[in-house]
Amino acid sequence: MHWQGIPLLYRNRKPLVLASASPRRRSMLELLGIELRVDPSGVEETLPESVGDPGGLALQWAMEKAGRVADRLPDSWVLAADTVVALGDRVFGKPVDEAEAIAMLQTLNGRTHRVFSGMALVHRREGVCRRGAHCTSVAFRNAEPEEIWAYVRTGEPLDKAGGYGIQDLGGFLVRSIEGSYTNVVGLPLAETLDWLVEHGIIEPCRAGTSAWRGAQGNGP
Repeated sequence: MHWQGIPLLYRNRKPLVLASASPRRRSMLELLGIELRVDPSGVEETLPESVGDPGGLALQWAMEKAGRVADRLPDSWVLAADTVVALGDRVFGKPVDEAEAIAMLQTLNGRTHRVFSGMALVHRREGVCRRGAHCTSVAFRNAEPEEIWAYVRTGEPLDKAGGYGIQDLGGFLVRSIEGSYTNVVGLPLAETLDWLVEHGIIEPCRAGTSAWRGAQGNGP
């Protein structure tokens, strides 16, 4: 990413690896000034048709992602997250095609579902393994079939759990939320920042310090 004369909120004290290919997670962190290396884990997720503990499933996947990358990079701080959308005991991953996206959104339409994000922060050499899961309730408005069809035709739902992106066009489906907004985007940002500060990976840019990123940026 590139910035020109934009003051940054945080700066790194230690290198950070993001064990995720999600552009949304990367963007949330980089926009705050956090530099990171992206190293997708390659973990294959097998989504069951139903699960008793969606938060536990999201946490399991986050731990697997962080663990695999930390095994490759034992001297690095590795952050991973995974997000699951659930309606009752039914869980929704990313739709494989437009037909599945339409079916997902029709199921969620006019109802309240839950979004769970599992998080893990691992440093093998230092023996650190932080983990946690967070839940946000999302209420959908009653959209007309034509609205759902038109939204799916934009292509946006195809790379998002539950078939919608609250931060993009998919926000038109949402009537209200209870809990963390950034959790629905894919990364509980407040909790993530708490962890990174506590472990000395980042620090706030304070007045009087050099807190500007130039035109070329310092990120990957």
